[in-house]
Amino acid sequence: MLSVLDRPSLDSDGFSALRERYLAAQLSGDRREALRLLVDEGLLRGIPLQDIHLKIIQPAQYEIGRLWQENRISVAQEHLATAISQLALSHLYRHLPRDPSNGKVIMVACVEGEMHEVGARMASDFLEMAGFDVRFLGANVPTAHLIRMLREQTPDMLALSVTMTYHLPALRSAITQVREFSSQLHIAVGGLAFNWANGLEHDLDVSFHGRDARELVAASCRILGV
Repeated sequence: MLSVLDRPSLDSDGFSALRERYLAAQLSGDRREALRLLVDEGLLRGIPLQDIHLKIIQPAQYEIGRLWQENRISVAQEHLATAISQLALSHLYRHLPRDPSNGKVIMVACVEGEMHEVGARMASDFLEMAGFDVRFLGANVPTAHLIRMLREQTPDMLALSVTMTYHLPALRSAITQVREFSSQLHIAVGGLAFNWANGLEHDLDVSFHGRDARELVAASCRILGV
């Protein structure tokens, strides 16, 4: 039986066009049109939800980030566009196909100060589709409160996300404090910040570092033996 993450994708040139239209809806602040594109012209036409995440929402969000970095859109416009992706992911959540529960718990959080949570939310959805029980803590989780949560609900793995490079010290601090709490807890890291910090994952000596949600799922299954 195929996992929901391994089912054939409807690969077509239409992805690019649909992505551009979704991006245009983001930039114009048209929430209704953005959702219509994803649902009516995506999900209801047979595009797997995983592809909607990775081939439409994620690259569109990367483009939003690039436009902001190049000062071609304002902070307010970036927030407007990102809010639409957050809304889209929330709306699509109820449509997630799910494998049977594998009994493993993964906690996902953005490090202290990190406000960009779309990637971490997406990773949480992919883990849940693969049968993991996910505790998604969201953006900007103070390290002290993360440790407190770990004490209350110790997971099988902790996944930490960092998008902006100036939050990498917070990642280092979080990993150090988590290891003081439990040296055996598996730790995964990811996020765009690693694009500008090649090799950092080896320095951090974590259980896993990956480029996208599919890699995180595959590694989590391997590491946790499911």
